Amino acid sequence: MIPQPYFGDTLLDSSTLRKQFEAIFGPGGTLIEVRAPGRVNLIGEHTDYNDGFVCPMAIDKTTAIICHKRSDSLVRIHSNTAKAATEFHLDHAISKEQVPPWSLYPRGVAEALRQRNLVPSGMDAYADSTVPIGGGLSSSASFEVATALALLTINKTSLDPVEMALACQWAEHNYPGMPCGIMDQFISALGQKGHALLLDCRDRSTKQVPLDDPNLRVVIANSNVKHELVSGEYTARRHQCEAAVKWLAKRNPEVHSLRDATLNMLEDGCLGMNPAAYRRAHHVITEIARTTDFATALEKHDYATCGQLMYASHASLRDDYAVSCQELDDLVEIARTVPGVYGARMTGGGFGGSTVTLCESRQASEIAATLSNQYAKATGITPQIFASRPSQGAHLVK
Repeated sequence: MIPQPYFGDTLLDSSTLRKQFEAIFGPGGTLIEVRAPGRVNLIGEHTDYNDGFVCPMAIDKTTAIICHKRSDSLVRIHSNTAKAATEFHLDHAISKEQVPPWSLYPRGVAEALRQRNLVPSGMDAYADSTVPIGGGLSSSASFEVATALALLTINKTSLDPVEMALACQWAEHNYPGMPCGIMDQFISALGQKGHALLLDCRDRSTKQVPLDDPNLRVVIANSNVKHELVSGEYTARRHQCEAAVKWLAKRNPEVHSLRDATLNMLEDGCLGMNPAAYRRAHHVITEIARTTDFATALEKHDYATCGQLMYASHASLRDDYAVSCQELDDLVEIARTVPGVYGARMTGGGFGGSTVTLCESRQASEIAATLSNQYAKATGITPQIFASRPSQGAHLVK
């Protein structure tokens, strides 16, 4: 029997969340529930910190927080994912020293909002999530945005979704210390049901791109591997991009980031350029173009073009940016052999994590089964595979 790909967020039933909350904190008080999704990036990888474009969509795996307001400034959060709790006060700077790593995400968010004088009252909160941790699907951003919305809602205050996303990005930079771009928090906060999001990482403008064709499906395959990065690999790539910009700017002073560069500039200036910097720049320049072309093709329902752009993106990430791995390559090549697949690519930072496949809806189950069976044979690892529709961004559950 062909296994059905997973749809929806059935693990987070509201009544179960309420029971879990009351088992920990006791009954009483008006409970509210908020949810914020994880994301998959359809195309546009390692372009965000080069002022480029990205095109993610919110997935129907979410972090849910159910909570009630306290009469003091204490925040108590129990995470079912971490099987642990953290607490802190909102009436002074929130510590990030000697605390469990998972608690840095809500602590950082709370501090960002505290500095804006938006959250005087604390809360008791129970959090659970279906976003895979370590799968490159932004479980951290989902947790951050859900925490922000919960704190704002119980305090009857609000923040523009863009500002909320930026506050959560600040939290991740300054508490866990991850220098992430703006994509993850933006799509979790601003995602719209039935749409992908074309995000300009330079000016932070967005465009909602329709992705509601019932004949189209997105299948996500978590490889269940995460190779330990050679120390400084991510930082090294950022530095190589910066080196490419400096080199190109010698001849082209209008180049302030790789967003400003063209392939002609790169080819004209390649003599004497560091080979690694050249390859990184080649990926970024072509990936920025692929991302805007993908959004245009998606609007036209030209899924064959979308698929070819996805395959080209994966090849560039594998060869020019050198952030793929054998497991991700296997998943992409397996997907390529299945009827009904338009395209596939690795998604996320690389060195493990997930792939994303664009396919015909009627073939989603067969694709999931083939990916699962053939990947397990090739690697001995069972992947986690699910199909997703573009889902709503952070919201209050009525």
